[in-house]
Order: sequence, then C-alpha cells, then structure tokens
Amino acid sequence: MQNNFKKTPLFLSIALLLFSCAVFFYMNRVINNKVKASEQILGEWQKEASRREEIRSLYRSIKTIEKQKSLIETHFAQGSNIVPFLDTIENLAPKTGAKAEITSVDIAKDNAGLMVGIKASGSFEAVYKFLLLLENSPYELEFISMNMQKIIPQDVSDKSKKLKVPLWDAVFKIKLLSFIQ
Repeated sequence: MQNNFKKTPLFLSIALLLFSCAVFFYMNRVINNKVKASEQILGEWQKEASRREEIRSLYRSIKTIEKQKSLIETHFAQGSNIVPFLDTIENLAPKTGAKAEITSVDIAKDNAGLMVGIKASGSFEAVYKFLLLLENSPYELEFISMNMQKIIPQDVSDKSKKLKVPLWDAVFKIKLLSFIQ
C-alpha cells in the first residue's frame, strides 16, 4: 500500500500541472484574441476619429471660403439674375450726386457679354465721378461708347450770390465682360 500511496500524489500533481497548463494556454489564447479584437477596434476608432477631424477641417475651410466665394460672385453677373448688377450700377449714381437710369439691356451678339445702356445726368463733376465709379466697379466692364452733352443751366443759390451750374447728360453703352450665361 505504500507504493500506491506515493504514486497518487504524483498523478495528482501531474494532472493538476496539465490542467494548469491547459488553463494557461486557453487563457493565453483568449487574451491574445481579445488583444487582436481591441487592436482592430482601436484601428477603426482611429480611422473614424481622423475622418471626423478631416470633416471638421473641411467644414472650417468651407466657412473660410464662403466669404471669399460671395466676394467672387459679386464680380460676376449671372445670366439668370442680372438684377444685382443693374442695382449696383443704379446705386453708384446717388453716391456722386448724379441721376442714372438703365435704358437698355441686351445680350451681346457673340454671347460673350451683356450690353447695357445707361443715361446719367447731373453736374459735370457728378457725371464724371459716376463714370469713375463705373470704371472701378467690381464688375469687368468695357466702355463701347459715351456721349456727354451740356444741357440747360440750373440756378443755384450760394448764400450771397447766384451761380449758374450747367447740367450734363451722358449716355454710356457698356459691355459687361464678367457675365456668365
């Protein structure tokens, strides 16, 4: 019986060792699988985080560009809506003290621009300043023709003396080159 008794703890120790090794390898495999899964999830998370950062950067760029885009759009008249261009021209005249009105609007024969007729009236200085503002407008304009004439003088009182200020009429024919049809 003593022989049997010494073998039992040995078998029990070997069984416990094998069970511990099996549990160790099983847990090692489970941990390695979890590490691989977490690395994959971390990679996907980093991709998503970089995608979100790119979207934020693109959004910031769009916001920055919107101001410049609206500024650029003010330099071009759309064929579908030329009213802002015509309003801009008419709004230049009161700044100089002249009166201006659009007399004609037509698309150029070569479809490369918009032909606009403008009649302006006022003092020589006011009409000249209006012409300068037209030249310096945000739109690209080509002056086709201009006819400027002196008309009936107007009485203007200056505290102590009366002066005759002549009025001038000007007819401009311009071509809007920055026209998109």
